[in-house]
Amino acid sequence: MFENIQFISIAIILCSIVILVAGKQNSTLGAFRGLAKTIIAPAAIVFVALFCVQQVPAGHVKVAALFGKVQDQVYEEGLHFPVNPLYAWNQYDVRQKTIKFDKMGVPSQDQLISHFDVSLQYRIIGSKAPEIKKNTGTSNDVVKIHVVPYFRSLVREQGKTVANAEEFYSESVQNRMQVEMMASLTQKLQPIGIEMQGILIRNVILPPFIATAVEDKKRREQEAEKQKAELKRFTTEQEQKIATANAEFEAAKLEEQKIRLLADAEAYKIDKINKAAQQSPAYIQLKQIEAWDGILPKYVGGENMPILDLRANEPQ
Repeated sequence: MFENIQFISIAIILCSIVILVAGKQNSTLGAFRGLAKTIIAPAAIVFVALFCVQQVPAGHVKVAALFGKVQDQVYEEGLHFPVNPLYAWNQYDVRQKTIKFDKMGVPSQDQLISHFDVSLQYRIIGSKAPEIKKNTGTSNDVVKIHVVPYFRSLVREQGKTVANAEEFYSESVQNRMQVEMMASLTQKLQPIGIEMQGILIRNVILPPFIATAVEDKKRREQEAEKQKAELKRFTTEQEQKIATANAEFEAAKLEEQKIRLLADAEAYKIDKINKAAQQSPAYIQLKQIEAWDGILPKYVGGENMPILDLRANEPQ
């Protein structure tokens, strides 16, 4: 924006100068000489003043250098006035950036080379921008000189801590590598002015024969897990059947006990009734009658009928 204003200002100044010079000989332009005299000075002031203004966009910082000497002050986002018009400026983007490394070759202890896709997330520390300018240069210089070479070396060193290539598939191994690399990169790059924000390992590609073996192993493990699940299901069903049978058996036992108790109670009741009846005179006569064979005793002589004493037949 300020460059456009400066361009307009210089255009106004040049036009005013032309009008002032040509107006002396041309009556048509002479009428504009007064206007030219009026605006030439403000335009010149605006043009010069804009060299003393510096604007820093959002997410950036600027570092000034005067005749090659880097200034220690960091100019953060916003408008800065006044500034030395003789300053040369370097701008640094302090927003988060991502560097992608595709198919990085990583050796393991078994001397096999696996390939990773890795994303490295970082940002430049704005307060260290003057040091970056002095010691390294631009933002791109920092990445090329410090971040990329050190990270490539670190990934290879981390790979050598893994015994077998197939372990790269392990989530725990990947997490360990990410944590350790994050710590090493922070220790190395933080003093330089780079803040590490994340390392993401993606798309691990093992050597073909290892990948095939790993896939076969996974398939066997999945089949074994399936069989375990089926066995567990069958065992659960059998346990449920056993539990049901036990419950039915216990119910039958309870029912049997119930029937036995009822039978005992009924027998006890009958026994009591019998004992009580046996002590009743009516019961005794009933038994005597039941014992009579239906034949009356015969006696000869006398007009009086004999008296039958049924007590003689009373059971002993």
